[in-house]
Amino acid sequence: MNEVPAAVRSRVASWCTGLVGAEWFNAASFGVIIVNAIVLGLETYDRFLDRAGTALLAVEYACLLCFAVELAIRFGAHLTAPREFFRDGWNLFDLVIVCAPLLPGVRESVTLLRLLRLARVVRAVRLFPSLRVILGGVLRSLPGLGSFLLIATLTIYLYAMVGWMTLGDAYPDRYGTVGQAMLTLFLLLSLDGITDALEAGRVVSEWSILYFTSYIVVASYLLTNLLIGIVLKALEEAHQAEQPGRNAPVPATSPLPPPPPVPSAPTGAGAVSGRAEQPPGSPQDTRLIGERLRELRAALDALEAELDQQRRDETDEGPPAAWAAIERATADRA
Repeated sequence: MNEVPAAVRSRVASWCTGLVGAEWFNAASFGVIIVNAIVLGLETYDRFLDRAGTALLAVEYACLLCFAVELAIRFGAHLTAPREFFRDGWNLFDLVIVCAPLLPGVRESVTLLRLLRLARVVRAVRLFPSLRVILGGVLRSLPGLGSFLLIATLTIYLYAMVGWMTLGDAYPDRYGTVGQAMLTLFLLLSLDGITDALEAGRVVSEWSILYFTSYIVVASYLLTNLLIGIVLKALEEAHQAEQPGRNAPVPATSPLPPPPPVPSAPTGAGAVSGRAEQPPGSPQDTRLIGERLRELRAALDALEAELDQQRRDETDEGPPAAWAAIERATADRA
């Protein structure tokens, strides 16, 4: 009974997986997102709402239906393992975007509905790997950006205090308080208007050249390059995370099968054959070779002893036998 539903789920999951991986499916999803964005833009014009408000609403509902069908197909691709669907952050994002307008507290709020409809445009990120890398790099750079903001705030605060003490009386609208001075220096990070600020500072004191020059070097150049380095490092990490198998080491050779189990050494007549079956190169194999060499030496010693005994026997019996043969030959001649 359980085999038929499992086979059906597997077949449906395979079909949905092939459909989700098709290029035309992603292109169609992106097209629906673009249409939804165009409708959102047209609704900002009153003349379009007066003339085609009903048509725009119908198109918006059609886009919502397409989003729901796409989400159902993506869920069908994980039909054999539904938990994997909810482990993907993009699937959860799509689920919230599609289902949130149906909630009672949200559909009455026009602002929340417009924000949710606007968030559907962000779904285009999941369809392009390069956009996912950029978004992942931005998210990974947030911890580093926190440290950068702390350093930048301290730097601007120190220069704002110096500016308040030196330029506050002459330009109270820009440096009258530390808050106004920080806002002025923050706007100068882009170096827009730095020439006018420098000329205005020189009217008060020539030391303002050193003040603004050091601020340009420290705040505008060093801090900006530090921010760029943090973002580039985060983008590199996000790119490596997007392609986990790219930098994986390739094995030089194929993995070898495990060696067969070594049988226990038999006793008696089968000891020699059992020892011969041991895998070569092991410590036990070296010990067995030493035992075989000692056995061969013992056999050679025994063979040499037997040969020496035979030589001694032949030496002792040799002369009498020779004299007997000579006597028999002499008697026959007589």
